[in-house]
This record gives sequence, structure tokens and C-alpha cells, in this order.
Amino acid sequence: MSHTPHELAEEFPDKIEKMHALKESDAHFKRLFDDYHEVNRAVHRAETNVEPCDESHETQLRRQRMSLKDQIAAML
Repeated sequence: MSHTPHELAEEFPDKIEKMHALKESDAHFKRLFDDYHEVNRAVHRAETNVEPCDESHETQLRRQRMSLKDQIAAML
């Protein structure tokens, strides 16, 4: 499997331990974290044409990923 860009560990390398702790202690954070990874993988599959989609759907996925990342960053 190819490397998926925009993984949270790469986006917030100095917050890895805090992310792990929040995943264990905060159900809302865990849901955001899981949702982010699901959407991020969907974006990657669309960008690499593994699962092609129309441009508007890909844009929507990118916006959703950005929103989730912003929410995660606020919690960190």
C-alpha cells in the first residue's frame, strides 16, 4: 500500500502523545480522529484514481477533511 499523505501524525508531529491520550479518554476526539482518517483515505483513493470520483465530490471530501483537522487542532 502506498503512503497516504496528511496523516495526523505528520500534521501534528509534536502532539502524537496527546492525540493518543485523547483517543483513550475522550470519545468525541476519538470519533473526530477516526472520521478524519476515513475521509483522508477517501481523498487519497480519489487523488490516486483507485476510486475515481467527480471533482465536486473530491472537493467536498477535502473540505470535510479540513474541517475535521481544524476541530482536532482546536482540541490539541
